[in-house]
Amino acid sequence: MSGHPTQTSVPRDPQRPEPGHAPRPLPVGRTTPLDPPAEFQLLRAELPVAPLAFPDGPAGWLVTRYEDVRAALADPRLSSRRPHLNSHIRASLITPAEMAVLRPSDLLTSDPPEHTRLRRLVTGQFTARRMNQLTGRIQAIVDEHLDALAAAPQPADLMRAVALPVPSLVISELLGVPFADRDQYQRLTAELLSLDRSREQLLASKAEMKTYLVQLIGLRRADPADDLISGLLKAQQSDPSLSDEEIAALAQLILIAGHETTANVIGLAALLLLRPPRLWDQVRRRPELVDNVIEETLRFATVLQFGLLRVAREPLTIAGQSIAAGERVVLHLPAANRDSARFTDPDRFDVHRTDAGRHLSFGHGPHHCLGDQLARIELRTVLTSMLHRFPDLRLAADPDTIPTHRQRVVYGLAELPVHTAA
Repeated sequence: MSGHPTQTSVPRDPQRPEPGHAPRPLPVGRTTPLDPPAEFQLLRAELPVAPLAFPDGPAGWLVTRYEDVRAALADPRLSSRRPHLNSHIRASLITPAEMAVLRPSDLLTSDPPEHTRLRRLVTGQFTARRMNQLTGRIQAIVDEHLDALAAAPQPADLMRAVALPVPSLVISELLGVPFADRDQYQRLTAELLSLDRSREQLLASKAEMKTYLVQLIGLRRADPADDLISGLLKAQQSDPSLSDEEIAALAQLILIAGHETTANVIGLAALLLLRPPRLWDQVRRRPELVDNVIEETLRFATVLQFGLLRVAREPLTIAGQSIAAGERVVLHLPAANRDSARFTDPDRFDVHRTDAGRHLSFGHGPHHCLGDQLARIELRTVLTSMLHRFPDLRLAADPDTIPTHRQRVVYGLAELPVHTAA
């Protein structure tokens, strides 16, 4: 499938399910820690655009095939504006008015021309110069934390010792967020991404995050540095429409995406290499495979586990299914990345896969992730350094029993116990 789905002029009653297919909740139950729910195989084959029951409001649609998801990600008729990021997973706990006060639209929840304006501002801060400057610093940060891993009592938790602190420190330096505040923003990130919070808890976390970032913006305005927040404040001088609240929303998105997703990919990549048949040794002997490992991990173990939510601006069709204006559509990235029509033997983790980089884990189209280059630099540095430093690294637990974050928007490991030496 290519281009936009075919438009139709026949609206459909969003309250009425399609004949023979009643809306069903999003599949979320995993039988193994590293595989998405098995139901997606059947949906891709038999019902690639399936009626989806939402926790709140009328039914919508779930899209699971690679080509359909890819085309929909780039289709301007599907809007990113929505009242709540996770309304296909849990009932909305916060009203649109409350959300507007706590956080204005950001890159995830805006459309052109607003999205174009915000993205241009942030793109100007993700310069090649800044990325190149960070490369040496990333290596120093990694080396420091690998030293700590080696010195830690065995077994050591790779997530706590390396996977979590390294991206946190990198994104702190990029943004201009004091690393000394990491306990606060890591706690807030976990709270904002968790699905088991009450309305009062979620409101409190959102308010605390906004207050923290607005105060930090004030500090950077008084004492600018060579960081992203200072750069946005400089851009504000020539673009008065850029408010402090928008800068705070952009900083929150980059802060959360910049450390939470990368940290979980690090942990999942290590687990995939260390579990039987222990590909760690093969990749250690052939370090040129590291980039393939990164792309294959992003494809095979997609961390945005519940997909992306869009809202139809106007009637359209996807894979022959009519979508009415106003209906919600979930584009399921993990299901798309396991589509056998796009990837040969997709349920096998293959470090030699040559087309793994065609995954959709960084999105596609106008909302393609701005931080993909930084994430790849971090992942490459961490994995290459660990392979060299710890040739005998091994798991200290059954890989099928390692606890995971099944109740968070971003999937990953709660811990990864390892022995660093034979």
